[in-house]
Amino acid sequence: MGSVSSYFGQLCGKEQKGEEERHLRANDRPFNLSYHYANNAIKTSKYNIFTFLPLNLFEQFRRLANAYFLFLMILQVIPQVSSLSWFTTAVPLFLVLSITAVKDANDDINRHKSDKQVNNRMVDVLVDGQLKKEKWMSVQVGDIIKLENNEFVTADLLLLSSSEPLNLVYVETAELDGETNLKVKQALTVTGELGDNIDALAAFNGEVRCEPPNNRLDKFKGILSLSEQTYALDNDKVLLRGCTLRNTEWCFGLVIFGGPDTKLMQNSGKTTFKRTSIDHLMNVLVLCIFGFLASMCTVLAIGNAIWEFKEGSVFTAFLPREQGVDAGLSSFLTFWSYVIVLNTVVPISLYVSVEIIRLGNSFFIDWDRKMYYPKSDTPAQARTTTLNEELGQIKYIFSDKTGTLTQNIMTFNKCSINGKAYGELFDFAGQRVEITEKTEKVDFSWNRLADPKFDFHDHSLVETVKEGNLEAQAFFRLLALCHTVMPEEKKEGELHYQAQSPDEGALVTAARNFGFVFRQRTPESITVMEMGRQVVYELLAVLDFNNVRKRMSVIVRSPEGKLTLFCKGADTIIYERLHPSCNKLMEVTTKHLNEYAGEGLRTLVLAYKDLDESYMDEWKRRHHDASTAMDGREERLDELYEEIEKDLMLLGATAVEDKLQDGVPQTIEQLAKADIKIWVLTGDKQETAENIGYSCNMLREDMKEIFIVAANTAEGVKEELENARRKMCPDSADEPSVVKERAGLFWLQKTETVQDETVHGDYGLIINGHSLAFALEKNLQLELLRTACMCQTVICCRVTPLQKAQVVQLVKKYKQAVTLAIGDGANDVSMIKAAHIGVGISGQEGMQAVLSSDYSFAQFRYLQRLLLVHGRWSYLRMCKFLRYFFYKNFTFTFVHFWYAFFCGFSAQTVYDEWFITVYNLVYTALPVLGMSIFDQDVNDRWSFQYPQLYTPGQLNMYFSKKAFVRCMMHSCYSSLILFFIPWAAIYDTVRDDGKDIADYQSFALLAQTCLLFVVSIQLCLDTHYWTAVNQFFIWGSLAAYFAVTFTMYSNGMFFIFTSAFPFIGTARNSLNQPNVWLTIFLTSLLCILPVVAFRFILILLRPTINDKVRYKMRKEALPAPTPRKLPRRISTRRSGYAFSHSQGYGDLVTSRKFLRPLKSRPALFLQTDSPLAQNQPQHYRTIKEEPEGSQSP
Repeated sequence: MGSVSSYFGQLCGKEQKGEEERHLRANDRPFNLSYHYANNAIKTSKYNIFTFLPLNLFEQFRRLANAYFLFLMILQVIPQVSSLSWFTTAVPLFLVLSITAVKDANDDINRHKSDKQVNNRMVDVLVDGQLKKEKWMSVQVGDIIKLENNEFVTADLLLLSSSEPLNLVYVETAELDGETNLKVKQALTVTGELGDNIDALAAFNGEVRCEPPNNRLDKFKGILSLSEQTYALDNDKVLLRGCTLRNTEWCFGLVIFGGPDTKLMQNSGKTTFKRTSIDHLMNVLVLCIFGFLASMCTVLAIGNAIWEFKEGSVFTAFLPREQGVDAGLSSFLTFWSYVIVLNTVVPISLYVSVEIIRLGNSFFIDWDRKMYYPKSDTPAQARTTTLNEELGQIKYIFSDKTGTLTQNIMTFNKCSINGKAYGELFDFAGQRVEITEKTEKVDFSWNRLADPKFDFHDHSLVETVKEGNLEAQAFFRLLALCHTVMPEEKKEGELHYQAQSPDEGALVTAARNFGFVFRQRTPESITVMEMGRQVVYELLAVLDFNNVRKRMSVIVRSPEGKLTLFCKGADTIIYERLHPSCNKLMEVTTKHLNEYAGEGLRTLVLAYKDLDESYMDEWKRRHHDASTAMDGREERLDELYEEIEKDLMLLGATAVEDKLQDGVPQTIEQLAKADIKIWVLTGDKQETAENIGYSCNMLREDMKEIFIVAANTAEGVKEELENARRKMCPDSADEPSVVKERAGLFWLQKTETVQDETVHGDYGLIINGHSLAFALEKNLQLELLRTACMCQTVICCRVTPLQKAQVVQLVKKYKQAVTLAIGDGANDVSMIKAAHIGVGISGQEGMQAVLSSDYSFAQFRYLQRLLLVHGRWSYLRMCKFLRYFFYKNFTFTFVHFWYAFFCGFSAQTVYDEWFITVYNLVYTALPVLGMSIFDQDVNDRWSFQYPQLYTPGQLNMYFSKKAFVRCMMHSCYSSLILFFIPWAAIYDTVRDDGKDIADYQSFALLAQTCLLFVVSIQLCLDTHYWTAVNQFFIWGSLAAYFAVTFTMYSNGMFFIFTSAFPFIGTARNSLNQPNVWLTIFLTSLLCILPVVAFRFILILLRPTINDKVRYKMRKEALPAPTPRKLPRRISTRRSGYAFSHSQGYGDLVTSRKFLRPLKSRPALFLQTDSPLAQNQPQHYRTIKEEPEGSQSP
């Protein structure tokens, strides 16, 4: 569409230049309109009411066969050439074009509806000094708009002011990067002063100069000019379309980019017409068939010229030639006549049948109850009906993580407090009990502020907290205080937490349920309900998280005046900073951590430290000096943080489960067995993605090595990739082995294929987004592809939507393999569009992925059924259909070719014209459709039992150029039998009554009856799965043939339509002769016997995986599927850090006021005999040593 409009633009002399800089003025529409910036309307549809017909017909006539049939129809209009009526081609062609056009129109109408829904959303726009409701599509660049809490961001905005202190706003970016955690944006102070003063905002005339529209989500450069002052603008001051405003009552923003220029749309990729590999192959084969047809017609035209020259003159006495027609012209006209007669090598019914088969297989996907998700009432949906068979050829799957593999829900699963593990259940014999949905849950009704959705099964932890165990209470107190969560309490007691990471939300919710409810936050204080008692802690400092520190601390003062530092972080980091007295407790906690990590849980260690005022005074002074230093500020602050976070006292550890969707590990295992490679492309940080990799069994402890590429320069990335490759394959060449070939229509398309390299053992590769940006550059992309394809598992972290698409394009271009992309958010749309097949999961991140996808369902686990069952069956059926269809039509057509040598190359047809018309439409249409819609080599249970059955599809083993040539050779043999056996049998034969039977009409009837019997028996041999429908179609078609034949060859039809039905009495005169039936039997036997013998020998000597499984299926019953239990893994690896944090949140929650004046320091605990309160080494007991009934020391 874009290319067409740009072409016409060039014709009109309007060549559009790329935008180099965006310049806009607030509240000045005439000024901004002069630059012709795009408005805020979006368009994902392909057609409109005027372009639909020309563009759709253009797209359809790109199919070579459709263009060929149009040409054939034109030929049939010419009387001197035509040997068949024009409508025999016109009606089927019109039918095919109409069916496809209606389907394409329906798909595009759905896109129009989606666009209309988005474009007609309402937003408050500042127009002429007043806020007015406008449609999104009417919003222009330079407008000031008002957003309210939980509203979608309309366009890419420069944040001007907000209802929050310090002009902050909180946004959820799930549509952009798949993360549901909140991110913070902050307006400039100069614009923040405008507040919600409409007059001041209407008078605002700032000018913005910034970068042109681009797809970089994490970068923005620009300047704001206001009152002769300039202010720098960066990404923190911009709200992107696709975000949702959270925890912010209102905000005002200036529209910078609208509609197609927004970063969301720039990342969405182009909508392309997807065609399957079989479609492309059929285009090439059809071209070959045209060449073959032309050569056959040339041979017969030359034969006609020779015959006319030598023999034809004898007949001119009673068959005079038309005036001006000599042997040469007769030969030329015969060429075109034979083009029409032999056109059945590519019948138009082939394309009608292909569309029907695809539609039927799509309905099976839609109707599959095993892919229906009752919780959200979501069935599977085949949104595109043209790609089914490609589902059986997938080699690479590119998956999003958040919401696709995971539920995007974190649950507090287990914990270790003071050396005792909680969260698991044991029976009386001390054996671990598996927790299921039926297991009794802990009753939190005693806590009126508890979250009703929180589930926990170990009752002993609640009892421990209720009994007043100081360590347990300190543990949950830390979780309630040390975080950056924002609370929202719309109604009394109805708390909602907006967490910057879902991990934090899970931990704070756990503390809430166990009696330590985080209730309210101000920049100076945190309010907590501790076991029903409200306690307000003064927040003195937040020592913020960053990727180097991997920990977070808060310093608070209790109402009693006690000063405490609470810290949580990665185990390796916290352990280095513990007091020596914690060594024994550390050993036990480490044992628990290893168990948790082995189960794929994300772990954190908690510790605390009491502080005294004299130290804090001195630390405060040094901190002030460091924070005001001009040089080395960050390093000096880090040293101070290191100093105060020493000699910590260990409290315990938490284990949070990033809840996978049901069946994800089993699905990945099944797909791996089918030799499908899965790459995870996620916007999440490395540690999170790595944890999920282990949880899904994509990364395993038994892998030889897992390589991490995280360099910040192109040279560093190249070195890391090369080192990884040499470790996996020391003998690999420096340059990749690239095979260059020609493919496609007329062999015009050049392809480059990077060859696979042999690797011994399993490896994994994890690459960061910034490294991936370098690796995708032209000089490094082949190195990335080589290294990644050697690995069993590839995980790309912190990737932008466009990078996802680029990775898919890279594999498509250089591996020549079929790719599938699966995701659930708007950030996955470009990847879904780029892959051969896009699958959308209707999850928590909106419907953008589903709207752009070819297939959709509710759970990742349904992917294995989509591929291993529906995809494999669809591919098998389509290949079987094509092999059989070409066989029956080549056999039908070759008989004409042999007959030409006996009819003076006159383009006379060997069959009755009515038989030619209905052969493909009636006699052979339904039986082949029955096989192609219902056939199964093995049922779905065996398909799951042996995923290896999927592999032949990836290798194109069932239908290829070789299979097509074999099909032609088989047809050639059958046609020789079908012509010469009846010809020889009838040549000198007489009827029972001595009359001659050897006339043209009797021979035609015998030849066509033999043909129909042979192709029907061949179909029976090809059918593996018989249903009542198949039986009905086969026997019904044969019955229809005899019924129609006797009717059309009857006296009555001849008398009514004398010229149309010349074969009067042929059926009853021929088919009552025994020798005719003997000929039919002999012909069928000679055609079928070699096929049966060849298949028998092939199964005996070279059985395929399908043959072996079918043999096994006949011999034994498939055992009932047993419920699978995930084995408990013993792992030495632990989660580096559970948070998906960004640096800088500590400053924000404390309003940049780092320290508060110190007050006197009372004790943290009322009980002074606790080792925790006395800062002494803590005695611990293991589970075995603990006396019965003892819960607290």
